[in-house]
Amino acid sequence: MTRTIVGEVLPHAVWVDDVYLDPAASQAVFNHSPDGFAWGYHGSGPAQLALAILLRVGVERATAVRIHQHFKREHIAPLPMNQGFVMTLDVEAWADACAREVR
Repeated sequence: MTRTIVGEVLPHAVWVDDVYLDPAASQAVFNHSPDGFAWGYHGSGPAQLALAILLRVGVERATAVRIHQHFKREHIAPLPMNQGFVMTLDVEAWADACAREVR
């Protein structure tokens, strides 16, 4: 299923399919960034966002933890820093393919 992911710069707020993405759920699984989400580089805020997106779309917890750094590198870090974004992506299909490759 293609998802629409929207990020706003100030404050760093993200929506997946028009539903606000709260960092707390992903922070309870793995707290990379107590300050929440960020994008546009290879740091803790982008890692938190990658994990949160994967969990939101229903990727199983252990799988999301295992592949979220790959998602960060491919889809979150390349986003423009200090700018909003709109991304459309079949996150579930990406996660399935990645999980088969990353063991």
